[in-house]
Amino acid sequence: MPYVIASPCIDIMDKSCMEECPVDCIYEGDRKLYINPKECIDCGACEPVCPVQAISQDRRVSDTDAAFVEDNRIFFTTVLPGRDEPVGAPGGAQKTGPIGVDTPLVANR
Repeated sequence: MPYVIASPCIDIMDKSCMEECPVDCIYEGDRKLYINPKECIDCGACEPVCPVQAISQDRRVSDTDAAFVEDNRIFFTTVLPGRDEPVGAPGGAQKTGPIGVDTPLVANR
């Protein structure tokens, strides 16, 4: 998983990163954005435009936000509340629109 969005994004969702992403791999939950690890090309275009510095490479996530590395993967591989199947890798966030639900880690914060 090249890039991860961590806790500073919760309830902020500026979406500048979505506009900058050349492969449309940033998906919208209810309270936070998530980077699809299967679609991300590791270009880093999203990181400098995030106004709350929520985005970093998975190996550079702070210790306090380490759980977000796995949580970001879970968003795409687990059946989220109110959904019938995992988000998976649909080939871009514009194809799905807002997912509208978060992982338990984010929903319970």
